[in-house]
Amino acid sequence: MLAKMTSKNQLTLPKSVTAAVDSPEYFEVEAVNGQIVLTPVRIQRGDAVRAKLAELGLQEQDIAAAVQWARQAPAAPATKAARKK
Repeated sequence: MLAKMTSKNQLTLPKSVTAAVDSPEYFEVEAVNGQIVLTPVRIQRGDAVRAKLAELGLQEQDIAAAVQWARQAPAAPATKAARKK
């Protein structure tokens, strides 16, 4: 099957092709060995993410603590003099 690219870099995929992969709304796009590869991607909605967090037993304060930890400035490396002590 052919798909023509417009002057705005847009492609229209044939309905039969998208139907064969459950008509996803989003695709991961890669260039591999001179070919454009489209891989269907399922975007997780907020409810799905919240359900996974509940399944893992994570609470809002756990997430806030993890974000705070990740935002900390890294500790300064020890100097040679400090390492000799």
